[in-house]
Amino acid sequence: MRGPGRSVRRAARRLVRRRTGTVRRRYDDRGQAAIEFTGTIPVILLTIGLLWQAALTGYTFSLAGNAADEAARAGAVGGGGACDAAARRTLSGSWGAAGVDCRSDGDLYRATVELRVPAFFPGGGDIGLTLTGEGAALDERAGER
Repeated sequence: MRGPGRSVRRAARRLVRRRTGTVRRRYDDRGQAAIEFTGTIPVILLTIGLLWQAALTGYTFSLAGNAADEAARAGAVGGGGACDAAARRTLSGSWGAAGVDCRSDGDLYRATVELRVPAFFPGGGDIGLTLTGEGAALDERAGER
């Protein structure tokens, strides 16, 4: 009999005695989770940024539609000046540079509002995407024409 097998000797070599008296493996995986998390941080941040930009795009579309509805209601009663003023009053300062088009179309008064989608926060740059909101209301000035 020659003593312990080869695999037992290899396992014994891998064990290192620390000064505290505890035994640990030489090639353990302590810190592995920290390394993996550090590697995934850019992916996590990119995903959060894309989700935020998608939410901001949806919010811009909602603002354009709401401003167009408000402008069409005001224009149906007060005309073109009231239409433009209502659209700009509805939008906050960051979206103030909107394109507003007000027009009478038969029995309806139509308003179109175009907004540029901001990049990450309103007031900064934009991503080059323009969203259009349209609204219409029954023209109450029809008897005045």
